[in-house]
Amino acid sequence: MTEASDRRPRRVPLDVRALGGPADIFRINRTSKPDPAVSAWLNDGANELRPVAKRWFLAMRACGEDVREAMHDGCPVACIGDAPFAYVNSFKNHVNVGFFRGSQLRDPHRLLEGTGKMMRHVKVMPDQPPNEAALGELITAAYLELKSLEGERARNIRRRD
Repeated sequence: MTEASDRRPRRVPLDVRALGGPADIFRINRTSKPDPAVSAWLNDGANELRPVAKRWFLAMRACGEDVREAMHDGCPVACIGDAPFAYVNSFKNHVNVGFFRGSQLRDPHRLLEGTGKMMRHVKVMPDQPPNEAALGELITAAYLELKSLEGERARNIRRRD
């Protein structure tokens, strides 16, 4: 073997941040208004914390006429079109009110938990009710943030056409 063939190819650093960013939007197929599967999940009396989850999902539904919904990964998800902004899930001891782009939200009351790239959630414990006004503000902010991004996306598509 020659000296040149013994060398490994030069490694080129990859900036993975450039592969995705805050403007990337996760999409869910088959959203509807309302989704019968979501309604069935919310009204399932087998889980005693389901009414807590239902209360917060109804707040998501009330954000606007354009809110659609779907079941994704076993829990109800609120969307604008096919882009989700929030979800609820109930467990044995708590309910999660989650935000797909939670890392982008202002959280002055420090309710959000999680360290992922984008998602955050608020853990609602039955014996420790959350700051309801602050959680309501997070839901509204998540909706408005996604609505703004979707509007920007639509404007960019129209410019290209």
